[in-house]
Amino acid sequence: MVPVAIVAWSAALLVSFLPGTAPFVIGMSVSGAVAAFAVRRGRRLAALGREAPLVVVCLAVAGAIACGSAWSAPARDAAAELAGHAVTAEVSVRSLPALGSDGRLWADADSLRLGPGDHPAALRVPVRIGIRPDARSATLGPGTVLRLTAQTKATDPGERAALVLFAKGSAEQLSRGGPVETIAGDVRAAFVARAQRLPEPGAELLPGLAVGDVRAVSDDLDAAMKASGLSHLTAVSGSNLAIVAAAGFGIVALCGGGRVLRILVAGLALAGFVVLVTPQPSVIRAAAMAGTAMLALLLGRPRAGLSVLLLAVTVLLLADPHLAAAPGFALSAAATAGLIVLAPPLAAGLERRMPKPVALAIAIPLSAQLACGPIIALFATQQSLVSVVANLLAEPASPIATVLGLLACLAMPVPPLADFFAAAAWLPSAWIAQTAVTTSALPLATIEAPAGIATAVVVAALSAVVYGMIAPRRPWRAPWRAIVGGLLAVVIGTVAGWGIVAGPVALLQRPQDWGIAMCDVGQGDGALVRSAGRTMLIDTGPDPDPLRRCLDDLGIDRLDVLVLTHFDHDHAGASDVLAGRVGVVLHGPVDTDAHRRQLDRLEAAGARPIPAAAGVTGRLGGADWRVLWPRRDEKVFPPGNDVGVIMQISGGGVPRSLFLADLSAASQGMMRRLAHPHDETVVKVAHHGSADQDPQLYAELDPALALVSVGEGNDYGHPRASTLEMLRALRTPILRTDQRGTILVSEDDGGLRIWTEHPAPPEHPGPTPTPTRTPRTPRTPPPVAEPTPARPGVREPQPGPSPTARAP
Repeated sequence: MVPVAIVAWSAALLVSFLPGTAPFVIGMSVSGAVAAFAVRRGRRLAALGREAPLVVVCLAVAGAIACGSAWSAPARDAAAELAGHAVTAEVSVRSLPALGSDGRLWADADSLRLGPGDHPAALRVPVRIGIRPDARSATLGPGTVLRLTAQTKATDPGERAALVLFAKGSAEQLSRGGPVETIAGDVRAAFVARAQRLPEPGAELLPGLAVGDVRAVSDDLDAAMKASGLSHLTAVSGSNLAIVAAAGFGIVALCGGGRVLRILVAGLALAGFVVLVTPQPSVIRAAAMAGTAMLALLLGRPRAGLSVLLLAVTVLLLADPHLAAAPGFALSAAATAGLIVLAPPLAAGLERRMPKPVALAIAIPLSAQLACGPIIALFATQQSLVSVVANLLAEPASPIATVLGLLACLAMPVPPLADFFAAAAWLPSAWIAQTAVTTSALPLATIEAPAGIATAVVVAALSAVVYGMIAPRRPWRAPWRAIVGGLLAVVIGTVAGWGIVAGPVALLQRPQDWGIAMCDVGQGDGALVRSAGRTMLIDTGPDPDPLRRCLDDLGIDRLDVLVLTHFDHDHAGASDVLAGRVGVVLHGPVDTDAHRRQLDRLEAAGARPIPAAAGVTGRLGGADWRVLWPRRDEKVFPPGNDVGVIMQISGGGVPRSLFLADLSAASQGMMRRLAHPHDETVVKVAHHGSADQDPQLYAELDPALALVSVGEGNDYGHPRASTLEMLRALRTPILRTDQRGTILVSEDDGGLRIWTEHPAPPEHPGPTPTPTRTPRTPRTPPPVAEPTPARPGVREPQPGPSPTARAP
């Protein structure tokens, strides 16, 4: 089965990313099968003839996968032609929805009708839908039929969905599916409502463990689960389904039932659980893997278990070739293979040094980690070093939470009993959540490495070394011992040295008197302002990890003021990671329930929200801040970019600065006429340097330094050449986070001092140092342009170490 599974996976990858190759694969399969039969009949090629049946099976599998791709190609092509257009769609939901950072509920679905106008044509393709939450969202699940008007977006090659649908307005619910789907949806909704009455963070994790609903998991807990290697427990995985099947099997065994009855009841329990947690693709995948592990256990033949696993993989790829490009599918298969193949030798090796139960308990998570590590390194920049320990602590609680949660669902007709089981399930769920939070906070809990093939090869080599050191085998010769020992010494030394350089050495190299820090948060905004030990953060960027890294690198544990200029994902997407670390939240207009919930989470953690409007002022240490925009109860501009909060800050070691959020030229002009800002030393350029700018505003600001927060290689072309030319015409030096990383700015009697994470790129050299530095006067700034020598008062940016390399 090994060559069959390899051929199936390769063919599925090929036709998923290059659908046009399907006819070629079909032709090669047919001609190859004919050639194999010819070889089989030949006398001189007897050795090759013995392998002909295997070759025919491999080619048949590849041809079947290509035929499936070719069959679906016309419908996918028709859907692709609708990309970028407004359409009307009728869709059948296939998965539980998950709340996205944009406030929409996202789910997989199959289109029934799709096209322009009010009467779309019948077209069945897989799609991804994003809808606004409403009162009926709690029971939304597989089988639900929706009708919606949406804007479409094309998907990348290899994705299962042919289109992404962004719903306009509310979606009309035409049907909740059959009676089974309706009952399962009601039970899930009732359990989630019951779980929400319990304390966090256990209440966040419990619906995912019991019924596969992950909407309650916060970004902070999700990040902790990933860092600790426990993300497979966030929602339903193969282990949950194996637990349910094993429970059914064990109950029948205790009652004296025979082998056939045990397997039948276990299968029925597994099927019922799949219906409850919804038969979405991830659950079907997990069910296949769980069934494989159970079958290997029942047969008592681990070697047969591997064959059954490969057969399950092949069948799933035949049913859906796009699974080949799904990281979750690869991780499910690798983890199951690790348990079947690696766990027994690892347990045998560990038994030489510890009791058998302890050895087995360690071998199970270790085998999964060794098998999955190289795959994770292909697409994730974070590798967990505490996953084995975290799984040892958390895994025993997972079956308890799953079984008790199931009992709570079965006891729904008796509310007091359901409450009891839900509360009991909360205890192991809280244990798992706290284990994730605690272990992820340990020193060197994770390491950062660039995702890709090179890192995957290194991780695979290290996994092989670890396996070779533990698993029993013939004694190694001395040279091999020396080689392995040397490799381990190099790895340990590298990790220890990286930790030292990444920690105290890197911290000491950064200037400690900075007043403004522009964090490199990708395509978004995240600016820190500090004065007299008090800190303000203006926007959070889209992702928690870059923001968390910036705060850690600069030694920021708590924020006195958090400014959310507006609630777009690239400005407020990482706000949940700051829960419990913020004193005051100064925010722009709130126009959706999702934005309100975002503020509610911060407020529940101790923050005090304050709506921002022009004229609101305050102090940050020794600095004064003032809101210039938007006007109170703004009516001209709708919520969003044009009513972002504009902050003006000066004094107390902070250069006179203006942060322009994402204002367009029209709103910039309105603010200029009403607030009359002028002569700012530092300006954060609006909207990541887009072309929609008001040149007159920048001319009146006449900044000594322009900061552009922008993501490298972004899809928007930011910053635009016209904006950069406008700033150069004003003779203003420009620093961009996509080129320079984190940027620190401070001010003293000599003017501005600047430190950057990376040196200037060769094609855009930074300002050269000037022998004489005089302070910049408010009204008459010296006119000097970049890349010519910098203005007096602006010192050359000093490059510092990268947070990934951390070279001193």
